Amino acid sequence: MSFSASACFRRVIAISVLTLIVSSVHAATNAAARQDVQELRAQAEAYLGTQAASLPGKVSVTVSDPDPRLQLGACDALQFSLAPGTRALGNTTVRAQCGAPVVWSVYLKATVKVITFYVSAARPLAQGQRPGDTDLMLKEADLASLPAGVLTDLASAQQSTLRVPVSAGMPVTRTMLRKEAVIQPGQAVRLVARGQGFAISAEARALTAGAEGDSVRARTAGGQVVSGVVQADGVLSLHY
Repeated sequence: MSFSASACFRRVIAISVLTLIVSSVHAATNAAARQDVQELRAQAEAYLGTQAASLPGKVSVTVSDPDPRLQLGACDALQFSLAPGTRALGNTTVRAQCGAPVVWSVYLKATVKVITFYVSAARPLAQGQRPGDTDLMLKEADLASLPAGVLTDLASAQQSTLRVPVSAGMPVTRTMLRKEAVIQPGQAVRLVARGQGFAISAEARALTAGAEGDSVRARTAGGQVVSGVVQADGVLSLHY
């Protein structure tokens, strides 16, 4: 009787140990098959950092964890994207998706900060005024908090006049400035046409006025009307 009880006890112990081993293996297998959340975040942050690399300033990215209720399978090749019309700046959302060995997609909330210097009015400035060195100053802020087209270097505000009055401390944007015309209608200009492996120069007469970066129409000596981009030295650049 005691032998039978002892054998039964050993059997129970053996079954319990086997159950624990199977459960441990099963849990380890499930854990290995799930996507590493830290790796997912790290790759999402790297993607956003690359997208924001062209912005002026020091970039920092923070990505939130996905919903913990989601059971995401391990992915061999994660892919990331932003919604059309959005950019990697401020509060945004990045889409992570997997195509193999399982298919899933998830949206991650993210914050992209770009700490940059921007041009600000040091004192009240009048419409039509050309800002001098003491009229402008550089301040530092998150680019996401600044208006679109804000200037980030003082040189870009030089040789321009204000289209509108600007209050002291106000960020200066491109739309507030009007560059001085480099070319006037009727002015003799030099055309430089560039293409793959060639560059041709010719004389022409401007039909319209334009500042650096503007597109200006001109008539060549042969009567042909062309359009070129105004350079700082007054040359019209044509690309073919």
